[in-house]
Amino acid sequence: MIFDLIKKRRSVFPSSYNDKPIAKADVLKILEAANWAPTHKKTEPWRFKVMQGPSQEKLGRFLSEKYKEVEPRPKQIKVKKLLENPAKAGALIAICMQRDVKESVPEWEEIASVAMAVQNMWLCCTELGIGSYWSSPGLIKYMGEFFDLKEGEKCLGFFYMGYYKVDIPEGERTPITDKVVWLD
Repeated sequence: MIFDLIKKRRSVFPSSYNDKPIAKADVLKILEAANWAPTHKKTEPWRFKVMQGPSQEKLGRFLSEKYKEVEPRPKQIKVKKLLENPAKAGALIAICMQRDVKESVPEWEEIASVAMAVQNMWLCCTELGIGSYWSSPGLIKYMGEFFDLKEGEKCLGFFYMGYYKVDIPEGERTPITDKVVWLD
């Protein structure tokens, strides 16, 4: 049931991943789920750049070097994490948004569509037993130096995916009644 799947979805971080690779067919299934997200005026603004193997290591090197370049006092623990986390994933997807050239809808709606595409990916991963996590480090503003981004395209983060070796705790939420006002 979809409600149970929604409640089961969690952020599973790269440190919890094991070495089991994710099949390309499963990555394509996850991306196909993304492709069915709602989109105002059918702009379909989501764009994805899939990395597996050497491209993940290359991204890790870029992120750690860029962090050392732009951060006045880089923390070694963060340098190490930026370097190693991409390679820990079974697959890593750059989440990008292609702005509608006509700007027929507000940018926030395009971003919301991309976020819904990512939620579809997350739910699909949950169904497949794959852990996932959307990371949006400040360094994403430099991704035009790493990827060949088209005009109007911007990187919104990275979607880490991997099979995991730990038990994931149940989620907690405060009651919805604390967040709703009924207007009669």
